[in-house]
Amino acid sequence: ILQISSEIPKEFSLSQNYPNPFNPMTKIKFSVPNSSNVNITVFDVLGRHITTLLNEKLNAGTYETEWNANNMPGGVYFYRLETDDFTETKKMILVK
Repeated sequence: ILQISSEIPKEFSLSQNYPNPFNPMTKIKFSVPNSSNVNITVFDVLGRHITTLLNEKLNAGTYETEWNANNMPGGVYFYRLETDDFTETKKMILVK
């Protein structure tokens, strides 16, 4: 995980992954407005848990994490940002 900015954002946000579609690496950017326990997980289209990208307490700021899907089959995946006060899910496409 990489902290992009320590400027305090006004609200939680989860950006669309980039690039999308991707093969095999993608980046996920997100913001947290206050110190929070942050969990980012990836699921397949059937809702099965694939991996946990992040599960730790972060200070306020904007961050970026990567997912290497090298060993995964192509298809649609979902990534979810969960904190005590916020949850958002977005779709991404892995092209093989």
